[in-house]
Amino acid sequence: MKKWLFFPLAACSLLAHADAALLARPDVQRYIDEQVATGEFARPDLEALFANVELKPSIIAALDKPSTSRPWYQFHPNFLSGKMVDGGVAFWTQHADLLNKVEARYGVPPEMVVAILGIETRYGGNTGSFRVADALTTIGFDYPRRAAYFRGELTEFLKLAKEEGKNPLLLKGSYAGAMGWPQFMPSSYRKWAVDFDGDGKRDIWSSPADVTGSIGNYFKLHGWQKGDDVVIPADVVPGPQIDKLVSDKFNLHYTVGELKKMGVIPRAEVADNVPAVLFPLEVAPGEVQYWLGLGNFYTITRYNRSTLYAKVAQELAEQIREAYLAQQAAAAPGAKS
Repeated sequence: MKKWLFFPLAACSLLAHADAALLARPDVQRYIDEQVATGEFARPDLEALFANVELKPSIIAALDKPSTSRPWYQFHPNFLSGKMVDGGVAFWTQHADLLNKVEARYGVPPEMVVAILGIETRYGGNTGSFRVADALTTIGFDYPRRAAYFRGELTEFLKLAKEEGKNPLLLKGSYAGAMGWPQFMPSSYRKWAVDFDGDGKRDIWSSPADVTGSIGNYFKLHGWQKGDDVVIPADVVPGPQIDKLVSDKFNLHYTVGELKKMGVIPRAEVADNVPAVLFPLEVAPGEVQYWLGLGNFYTITRYNRSTLYAKVAQELAEQIREAYLAQQAAAAPGAKS
């Protein structure tokens, strides 16, 4: 079997702040044994990698305080702002032809693609400063509640680096190991990133085409339906059945007709056979509004498993679209100054 090196072993001494004790840990050695046994990795490569990984305790603290644990009235101001809308309009204006091509192929409108980029990385302006190898190793070995998932993502990351010919110690991302402008986890990258510009690379770090095409592909393959609504407002008849419904907020287990029988009252026209999920938003301390999330809402929660995230994406997308169309109308020939 052809040996593949992550990086020149002679260069290891140039990589500072590594945790020398990490490689000697029994759990790390077991992981190395498991990966070597697959035949995909050579032991010297993995040992060289872990000898140069730095554990980041600050990541563990951040995982216990996710932003989506806040109520809606505290969460949404960080994303629904004039600056975010202006940034989205600027990105759309600069890449209009590209976004039209993405919509034509995947059915995902420009405003939704742009909104996701805005929420994730401020349109590519903040893609994360952690080495992905450090982040995934820290969580995979020092955060038991999510260890299995993140060790799996570490393996996916190592395969990604091998496939793409990248040095795993140079790739950076978020504190959770999400990468590039769209903040794909390694498994998402391997499954759903696309080479939309046709240059032979899936570059979600610097190619606007691959970035926007990858988001479009992700949404399409997770069920996005072109032209369908995302959410509609609702009222509820209070009762224990409502508490049960909102606790199951990530699954489309009921149709609108079935939800009506349980005390949910849609405030917009929607067919009874449409699958939907009920979710609350605390719009002020002690004040709750209810919404029905439809199929496209469910798709957004596949990108980030948070109803707050999905709702802010929907609202930001609408605001960006309104501002973009207003800008286009003002710039049209014959428009009044």
